[in-house]
Amino acid sequence: MSYGLQISASGVSTALYRQNVLANNLANMDTAGFKPDVPSQRTRLAARQEDGLSYLPSNDLLERLGGGVLMGPTRIEFSQGSLRTTENPLDVAIRGDGFFLVKDESDTSGDSLRLTRDGRFTRDNRQRLVMASSGLPVLDSNGREIFVPPQGTVTIDGQGNILSGNRAIARLGVVEVPGREQLRKLGQGLFGAPAEVIDGRRPFTGQVVQGAVEDSAVNEIKTLLDLQAAAREVDTNIWLMQQHDRLMERAIAGIGRVA
Repeated sequence: MSYGLQISASGVSTALYRQNVLANNLANMDTAGFKPDVPSQRTRLAARQEDGLSYLPSNDLLERLGGGVLMGPTRIEFSQGSLRTTENPLDVAIRGDGFFLVKDESDTSGDSLRLTRDGRFTRDNRQRLVMASSGLPVLDSNGREIFVPPQGTVTIDGQGNILSGNRAIARLGVVEVPGREQLRKLGQGLFGAPAEVIDGRRPFTGQVVQGAVEDSAVNEIKTLLDLQAAAREVDTNIWLMQQHDRLMERAIAGIGRVA
């Protein structure tokens, strides 16, 4: 395979992946509590350097060209989204660090604890406090389900204490976790994590805001510009691949012609 084709193809594949990640971020601009993914890429070493074959002969120019690009780790950007007032007493948002603790009842592996920033809560038919989007039960600070009676005014203070009238019901399970880079997205606004990360959770240091929801943290202008830049990279690398193809065609038709 032509070395130039290989380098250009690596540029196409990485740029297409970035496009997919950024397009998904844009599609979730209106998703409550959504945290955008940030793709990265790195330069690939020349084949001789990458494989540790320094004793083999090579070409200095090819060595300087490198081996193209590779995708690096995609990380989650946990920046704060703006808080939008809803006036719904069961809607809550976190200002600062922290996650709501919920339980995935469909997970029978024993690792059923999930984290979320989506504070759109409601009652189910058992009067449990659940996520409005998925119906998963919200847990209190002791890891138990929360039951909210239908009568009485519900008040949630800045520390997550829930009161019905003047009676304390529970305290929302709002936690911070070490090693947020180990969190993984599970869909429906949920994050999963290894057991040691969940077990190392600690009380949050932020503030709970009642009657508000955290909007998506996607910066639509920057994301759109980055998406356009990735699209231009795809077009440029495809053009370069076409040029390499033409050069090879000329080499085969001309230089390789039998006299």
